[in-house]
Amino acid sequence: MPADLLGWAATAVLIATLSRQIYKQHRAGSVEAVSTWLFVGQMTASVLFIAYSALMGSTVFVVTNSLILVTAVVGQILALRRRHRR
Repeated sequence: MPADLLGWAATAVLIATLSRQIYKQHRAGSVEAVSTWLFVGQMTASVLFIAYSALMGSTVFVVTNSLILVTAVVGQILALRRRHRR
């Protein structure tokens, strides 16, 4: 479906952007600007959006929100590791 292609394209752009930001923050070595509450909020919203998307039957959004959840978890793990090293 053409509409699904737009959704998958948006997913690819969003995940590439989030992944790059996590990589950049990790390489910068600073965790002061990384808010734990941002990650908690993002993870909570992602779980709720996954449930909602599943109930609505939208595979594109289930996958997208699952990937966003993974980026939040990875970002949080990297930030916690960095904090514990200091």
